[in-house]
Amino acid sequence: MRIIRLFGSLVFVLGLFTVVFAGMPWYIYNEPLLPLWLGIAVYAFLGGILLVLLTVAVEQRKAKATGEELPLVGAQPRMLLQNSAEVPGREITENLGLVKGHTIFAIWLGRDISAMVRLILGGELIEYTEMMGRAREVATARMIAQAEELGADAVINVRYVTTSVVASAAELLAYGTAVKLK
Repeated sequence: MRIIRLFGSLVFVLGLFTVVFAGMPWYIYNEPLLPLWLGIAVYAFLGGILLVLLTVAVEQRKAKATGEELPLVGAQPRMLLQNSAEVPGREITENLGLVKGHTIFAIWLGRDISAMVRLILGGELIEYTEMMGRAREVATARMIAQAEELGADAVINVRYVTTSVVASAAELLAYGTAVKLK
């Protein structure tokens, strides 16, 4: 299903760009009779939307029938991460300072179209959930790498902040305090 949706998204994008950037100027400055290539582009545009709509609907129906949710992805971090100011059972011997990891993630137009279709049909916007999950993993890995450079044993007071940069992109910042433990 995913490959069909990807194909539909690609056909939609190609049809859209052909219609807007080649077809519209041609139609304005030439005869009103549509040439074959422009007709194909219009049908590709509409067919791509239909393919995306159908695949998303089928996926949602399957997910509801099986009760599936988006699987949680992520490896265990190679460093202790704590969202409190102390580590239970351990003594903090040295505060190494603020460490942070930052990334801005976006999804391509085809996946954005799939998410827009889900807005119409309802349900989880898995395209954005996956995007934010990947962004969180990247930001956390960068924060851990910065803490490792300082020789930290743990990062405490870990926090995540996210903002929207543009419609299909989000910024994610992970930060905390790098510490040495006894």
